[in-house]
Amino acid sequence: MSSSDNSSDNNDDLFIDFEEVSIPRSIRFWIMLLFNISSIICSFCILIHIIYNRAQRYALHNHAILLVLIMALPIQLIDINFYLVFYHYGSIQPSKPFMCLLWWLTDYGCYSGCTILIAWLAIERYILIFHDRLVSNRRGRFLFHYLPSISIVAYIVVFYIISILFPPCENDYIYTLPACGAAPCYQSYGVLAIWDGFVNNTTPTILESIVNIGLILRVQWQKRRLRQSNQWRKQRRMIIQLCLISGLNMCLNLPLITLLLVHFFGLPPEYGAQPQLYFLFLGYFVFFLFPFASLCQFPDLRKNLTKKIVDILPRQQPHTATVATIARAIPTNRLA
Repeated sequence: MSSSDNSSDNNDDLFIDFEEVSIPRSIRFWIMLLFNISSIICSFCILIHIIYNRAQRYALHNHAILLVLIMALPIQLIDINFYLVFYHYGSIQPSKPFMCLLWWLTDYGCYSGCTILIAWLAIERYILIFHDRLVSNRRGRFLFHYLPSISIVAYIVVFYIISILFPPCENDYIYTLPACGAAPCYQSYGVLAIWDGFVNNTTPTILESIVNIGLILRVQWQKRRLRQSNQWRKQRRMIIQLCLISGLNMCLNLPLITLLLVHFFGLPPEYGAQPQLYFLFLGYFVFFLFPFASLCQFPDLRKNLTKKIVDILPRQQPHTATVATIARAIPTNRLA
């Protein structure tokens, strides 16, 4: 591996023009900081609520949410904070290859891992809503619930550790750019780059879109029957939660996926370069807003959080008008 931390000013300016959005770094700093703090607090509240509540912990529909929240924590605690440090100092601190490798693991590995898990969340929601008999026994729960989740997490960990820590190429580290140039070398290495782009990012997003369209059409088709039964009332929160999460993910990721596909099939890279950078920046809002979209599945937690926030906010004390009796001294020499 080689370290290239000595770059000319002309090259740095050229890289900055193409590697960063035109929003000033100070503005990006405060946007990411404020959204990240609130998102982390919400994530930990949901995690604690699921883990320490026995009923929530054993509910199958909460497991995919739990996995996504855990997978997103390195992005919130490491990736975003590395960006904040970079915006403040203007370079990677400290300027070491280890920092770049750790940043790439969270930025690429956890980001793509969350994309795959959100796609699985959509598929699992469809199974739990319309084919719940598949998970009604122990064997079915293992085959259609636990095994896919375990396989996805294992695949994500193995693929990105090998691709980033043990690549078949040499990494170049540019410490004056976000994420050390935002491209580990495997991203330009033939099969690995195509596999990561199509299998780990494009396919899950497209599959998620198809599943959600199918779910909405089927819900509309069965709406009258489901509304008249307890099943609709039980599954309504899961449907609303899935629509919020998937709608958020697709709105922010589908334009980027479409642009990358068009570039892959022949559009010159300079076309759409700036919109692509904005889509990459906006992609972090999937993780900022995901915990809040997940709250609709937990009405009790949402009510408790709302109550605590209201209690914390300063209350305006009511102003009460007091009438003071003023005693006026009457001069003794005043004539009656």
